[in-house]
Amino acid sequence: MKHFRYRGKRIRPADKDLVFRSACCTVLPVFLIVFSLLNLKTILQTDWHRLSMLDTVNLASRLPYLLFSGIVSAVIAGTVLVLLYRLFPDAVRQLSHRQKLARMVLENQWYEQAERTKQDGFFKDLPSTDTRPKIARFPRIYYRMENGLLHFLVEITMGKYQEPLLHLETKLESGLYCELVSRELRDGYVEYTLLYDMVANRIPISEVKAENGRLRLMKNIWWEYDTLPHMLLAGGTGGGKTYFILTIIQALLQTNAALYVLDPKNADLADLSAVMSDVYYRKEDIWTARLRCTS
Repeated sequence: MKHFRYRGKRIRPADKDLVFRSACCTVLPVFLIVFSLLNLKTILQTDWHRLSMLDTVNLASRLPYLLFSGIVSAVIAGTVLVLLYRLFPDAVRQLSHRQKLARMVLENQWYEQAERTKQDGFFKDLPSTDTRPKIARFPRIYYRMENGLLHFLVEITMGKYQEPLLHLETKLESGLYCELVSRELRDGYVEYTLLYDMVANRIPISEVKAENGRLRLMKNIWWEYDTLPHMLLAGGTGGGKTYFILTIIQALLQTNAALYVLDPKNADLADLSAVMSDVYYRKEDIWTARLRCTS
């Protein structure tokens, strides 16, 4: 029996208005409860089975109070909605992400449409005025958030929309403001893993620690240098590459690691020779240090 693995929330066509529908499902019950409590006396005293024209006139006389209670109920419901947004921002963003994914598929028409028939209209002799597409098959896309990482599982069916679904990195990064961590092909699915909320997951230099063969780079990102010893740093001028390397050096020095610094450009890292040993920037010294490292 295969180990069950939770894939996440499936993206469906109706999710294109997920944020609005979720807000309505939250606000409407609160509004009705508050409105009912403010008018509880009137509701209890009214005989709804024998409601006469005179009772209707009496109810009309209370219209200003009903209007006032409606405004109060709307304000309270809106306040609850704002509080939920403030208290549970991740839940709100998950709804927004799922809505964006549904709209991405719909706007790019990455689905199979059903053939329309003449019976689509109310009258058989008249063509249907319904312009909404009839979806025969919507791609299976699953979304979940775990430990600050977003996981997207996209089903691979070898259909005509396979190529765009296999290369969603750019759309996901720019549309959701996330950073791609990995892209893995699994049995029938491709899984995209992205770093969520990059600014909130940053850590100060003092928290960059090397322990148990791995180096902590962000709150939920570790470099496991024991199993993957090579790292490539890329970025534009002034992007922070040198500061990042200095941070790694500081963290590794705290573990009493044997550290060799080779700077063939004789640039910023060469200045470390004033505070630590085994720093080389001349060609002959670099060659000698390389032989010592490999021996």
